[in-house]
Amino acid sequence: MGLNDPHLAGSIALNAENYRYFLSYSGVKLPLNLLTPLDPDELENRNTYFRALYDQAGHIVSCEKIVYGEVELAHRYEYSAAGALARAEIRMGDDDPTEILFDASGAALRS
Repeated sequence: MGLNDPHLAGSIALNAENYRYFLSYSGVKLPLNLLTPLDPDELENRNTYFRALYDQAGHIVSCEKIVYGEVELAHRYEYSAAGALARAEIRMGDDDPTEILFDASGAALRS
């Protein structure tokens, strides 16, 4: 999964110029709450960081934890027309992805 993920098509311009970078996140609820924005020029000497893409409504649609240049963890999010989280796909390394569906209020239905 990456910038050519079909779930992202149409929601954002698919290029690396649209990445936003962060040092960490807080909480356990989805979508992740990314903290401490980083400028791209701050990444050169950093071993671990998060990169994210947002849709035009400001919702995070893709989040990746980068460790030594490799994607260690990837989240993809889809939202309902009302803006509530509807689906999350979580991939850790080369493992099969885990899918979590959410109801209209954003509460998890199943994983």
